[in-house]
Amino acid sequence: MEKVKKIDIHVHTSESGWLTRLPDSRYATPEELIAIYDSIGVEKGVLLPNVTVEADFNTSSNYETWLTVQKWPDRFDWFCNLDARMGGNSPESDFTPYLKFVKEKGAKGVGEVSTNIYFDDPLMLNMFRHCEKNGMPLTFHIGDMGRDYGIVDDFGLPHLEAALSACPSLRFLGHSQKFWAEISGDLTREQRGGYPTGKVAPGGRLITLLREHPNLCCDLSAGSGYNALTRDPGFGYDFIEEFSDRLYYGTDICDPNNVTRPMLKLAAFLDEAAETGRISYEAYYKVSRGNALKLLGAENNE
Repeated sequence: MEKVKKIDIHVHTSESGWLTRLPDSRYATPEELIAIYDSIGVEKGVLLPNVTVEADFNTSSNYETWLTVQKWPDRFDWFCNLDARMGGNSPESDFTPYLKFVKEKGAKGVGEVSTNIYFDDPLMLNMFRHCEKNGMPLTFHIGDMGRDYGIVDDFGLPHLEAALSACPSLRFLGHSQKFWAEISGDLTREQRGGYPTGKVAPGGRLITLLREHPNLCCDLSAGSGYNALTRDPGFGYDFIEEFSDRLYYGTDICDPNNVTRPMLKLAAFLDEAAETGRISYEAYYKVSRGNALKLLGAENNE
């Protein structure tokens, strides 16, 4: 079986290497990212700027990200990023002119949205509705309220459910520990911020939301996505098959030292699952590449 070249739906970079991630880290440069990509069979990555102050001491602008894509157009696409408080900190702020502008500059979506307010806060719902209106999929990170980063939700994801219902045509790409931990029905409140292990129990809230809301998708990046698929491999293979149209390969590389982290093992996990017949080639292709091509509007270029 020929291995499918992956498209990474979630990655960060800083062209200068100056953008630090305290206390002792920094974003990988594009050159470092490309070297890592070549080692694990990734053809292209989708760059996600960081514009939310809760997420780090430094931010990376939409403009800087766009410039990087201009230099490496064969290796990177990009999402713009927004904070729901932009444009006047009002539930009537008009995000559409800006979204139209960045779409003309090649932005394929919005994310990684990490503003520390609830999913169904009027500010957030207003921004979501403008993304929906302009056909911009949105990647999110979930956090707790205060002393954290990420859109806020509670145990069981009730506020995400409200947003999914309010914006049924907006494609949401879920990410982070508090998203993926909800895959198992035996999750405890103490576990939701970490990487739960062991068999996945029936009744996971995430599974219910995926079955009830076709606009919910999954960003498989980071240790949280890898852990969710591999903690119970038999479940993971079935999960891939059932939701193959809505799963996106990703890494979330945000440091050149991430070469030793579990998220880089996802490519090999998918390759092996297809090679051994544990998942169909169709599902393997969709998750590795096909779904991303559709999201990026490039499926006709294959």
